[in-house]
Amino acid sequence: MKIVYWIATVALCAIMLYSAQMYFFNTEMVKGFFESFNYPTYIVIPLAVAKLLGIAAILTNKIKWVKEWAYAGFFFDLVLANLAHANAGHPIGFSVYAIVLLIVSYVAGKKVRP
Repeated sequence: MKIVYWIATVALCAIMLYSAQMYFFNTEMVKGFFESFNYPTYIVIPLAVAKLLGIAAILTNKIKWVKEWAYAGFFFDLVLANLAHANAGHPIGFSVYAIVLLIVSYVAGKKVRP
């Protein structure tokens, strides 16, 4: 179970890290996507910072309630990303796989890292 947890968690964090770096280094492109989804563009950089903080909260596992909020934040981010991409007619992307990884990481983490 520990191996499943760590594989899912590291993969989830890698996807979130990839997303955050895109938000930081390709900000104008990401803002264009946000505009096409009718999302406000001023949340791009704060969302990237939140993703980095969420990664840190999940991997360090120091403060339990912060870790729970990180998982919740990732869940809502990924659900909204899926809905936006589906509404725009985009093919299935990382956000669909990330939801599966998030669920596996969360459930396995409850057993492995109480």
